Amino acid sequence: MGPADLVYLNGAIIPAADAAVSPFDRGFLFAHAAYEVTAVYNGKLIDFEGHVARLQRTLAGIDIPEAIDAQALESLHLDLLSRNKVTEGFVYLQVTGGAYGGRDFVGPDVLSPGLFMFCEARELISEKARDGVVSITVEDQRWKRRDYKTTQLLSQTLAYRQAAKEGATSAILHEDGWITEAASANLWIVTPDGTLITRNLGHQILPGVTRQSVLKQLSQAGLKVEERAASLEEARTAAEIFTTAATSLVLPIIRLDGTDISNGQPGPVTRRVQALYYEAIGADLPTAAPWLKGSAASRRDIGEAYCGS
Repeated sequence: MGPADLVYLNGAIIPAADAAVSPFDRGFLFAHAAYEVTAVYNGKLIDFEGHVARLQRTLAGIDIPEAIDAQALESLHLDLLSRNKVTEGFVYLQVTGGAYGGRDFVGPDVLSPGLFMFCEARELISEKARDGVVSITVEDQRWKRRDYKTTQLLSQTLAYRQAAKEGATSAILHEDGWITEAASANLWIVTPDGTLITRNLGHQILPGVTRQSVLKQLSQAGLKVEERAASLEEARTAAEIFTTAATSLVLPIIRLDGTDISNGQPGPVTRRVQALYYEAIGADLPTAAPWLKGSAASRRDIGEAYCGS
């Protein structure tokens, strides 16, 4: 699988092979650009309002005007999906500072943004969600405003390349002994006593839309989460680890830096979170995730899973 045949670029839906961006675009020259990725399941945009809100916040923070309003952006998403016949996967968009025929750090007083979008068919509830993935830890070297979702992704790219060289799929970033997040996802750990932890919001991490949706589902289910920084040691000795992101939903990590997590398989809390979120997006669990069906552990309270009752 790969990007669908038709893309949107600066006002028109065209074949991907015909899409061309100016070399003077500020996104290309300075990484002066924001992006979002929205999951699509059964033809429905997942958590779209959250993605639009975060996009608007990022654009304001990096001084780029909105390319189009939220309603028009939603219509464009649905049109692009329909034309490409994509019902499960994601839509990627990038808003750049635009091109004005030169390379100038300051640029015009008011930028004319560029907008690029494509969609891709992908199985969101996949074998990786069933079996889990291997991860390594990597020092976090990103810029200070990680709460903006920009295209300054070199550090994340290098982290993924390092992971691949070491036979891993994912990378967990850390700074001064504290976990920030995964290279392109928010991180969650379950401590040996059953406490579920995810990093509190701030400049250090991206405010994940899927993260926020999962928090909502957990709250509605009566499950408590500590939003705080976790140490690198806590991650390495965790009972379970998983990540949340639009393109992978809830992804178990079963091995970290060469050591098995949860005996090398997704644990009961991760399964519980997967079930809650999959149901929230409209998935039929027996069909989409039959490996969750009949698992008593996936229905237990977090405390009971580790401490008993």
